[in-house]
Amino acid sequence: MTTDEHGLAMTGASAAAARHYDRAIHELLHFRAEVDAEATAALADSPGFPMGNVLAAYLDLLTTEAADARSARTRFDAFRRQADESSLLPRERAHLAAVQALLDGDLTACGALLAEITVAHPRDALALAAGHQIDFFTGDARSLRDRVGGALTAWHDDDRHYGHLLGMYAFGLEEAGHYDRSEEVGLRAVELNRRDVWGIHAVVHTYEMQGRFGEGVRYLDARLDDWSTGTFFNVHTWWHYALYALETGDTSRALGVYDAALAGGRTSMELLDAAALLWRLLLEGSDQPGRWRALADAWPPLVAEPFYAFNDVHAVMAYVGAGRIGEAEKLVASREAYALESRPGVTNVAMTSRVGLPVCRALVAYGRGDFGAVVDLLYPIRHRVNEFGGSHAQRDAVQKTLLEAALRGGRHEVARALVSERIGVRPCSPFNWLKQAALADALGDRATAAAARRRATTLTTTA
Repeated sequence: MTTDEHGLAMTGASAAAARHYDRAIHELLHFRAEVDAEATAALADSPGFPMGNVLAAYLDLLTTEAADARSARTRFDAFRRQADESSLLPRERAHLAAVQALLDGDLTACGALLAEITVAHPRDALALAAGHQIDFFTGDARSLRDRVGGALTAWHDDDRHYGHLLGMYAFGLEEAGHYDRSEEVGLRAVELNRRDVWGIHAVVHTYEMQGRFGEGVRYLDARLDDWSTGTFFNVHTWWHYALYALETGDTSRALGVYDAALAGGRTSMELLDAAALLWRLLLEGSDQPGRWRALADAWPPLVAEPFYAFNDVHAVMAYVGAGRIGEAEKLVASREAYALESRPGVTNVAMTSRVGLPVCRALVAYGRGDFGAVVDLLYPIRHRVNEFGGSHAQRDAVQKTLLEAALRGGRHEVARALVSERIGVRPCSPFNWLKQAALADALGDRATAAAARRRATTLTTTA
């Protein structure tokens, strides 16, 4: 019997396989592609290694792509058929159950099982990392915070992955609204590991939520070499950089980031970032037909079957942005049929029914110019959009769609409430004041509109 670098016993692994496993976890926490090679090497050395098979399954299942999930099922089923599970350690059997729940589409059960592993084995880095991603996919801010927070006291400053846990914890704190603490913890994480892209990401989210876009740009610029290349997370961080540019009204800079880093993506994560950026531009009246066409062309194989509602929404954005309303409606119809099927325990069914479909329908309505329908679809669900995953920053595309539809559709009372909410939370956001100005213009209140624009200009120039 071997142990991993954090002292947890593992069966079925040679010493070499265990070291490959440790290196795989290290690469996973850095979001580096080398994790796949190390995980493969571990299984090449010890094919029956339980935790190696568990790791390989998580790596495929957490991409949120159906094709990867099918590959994971084939390999994991083959492993379970030949494994003597009665001889495995309780922690290993618990991981097998968590993977099986994920294969079955039950994200909630998987997250709960991983939480039990973390309580019993708080130094299980894989359980923490996988559980953290499940919390992100389900939009569970409290668990994003407390899953890692509950394990921290079992770790020490001299553990080489302690900083990575702080990075995860900082993101959970940010999503749960603890911005001062999130910044403090995130900065500490990056101090311990300057290439901790998740820690950098947590700080960037914190600045976004506080409207500190100037600081965000300076923070990313100062650490460009640490986050911009070498990971499968750099595209997403560039997306955040572009959001900061949009906040200042610098559309050309945002499009420069798009063309250099986001265009040409192939994974769901890359494509949804691209769609989310172009959609924000579309809401502000900036049509990008060529960029939309290329993006819409890339989506069909990734949403050919229902798997994750969050991805579906961004595919619909791409279709609507490209003017392919028929394709968007076809995707919506397929998800409507899917939502009526009996699939007990499949989390995505509820995500699709409660959030995915209303948002997709609203996006199609927006593309048709039916702004009243957009408001009617989105306003009732605006406080539970988190149920289909993502972060506050990502889901803000939905909230901005609702606000813009209220403004364009003459729903002034709704628009007033939405703008008031945004200004109350982020008074240092130029975007929010510009929307206050747009509303005042619609109401004929030129003095208020002028004052709001002056406030936006001041915030932009002093950031």
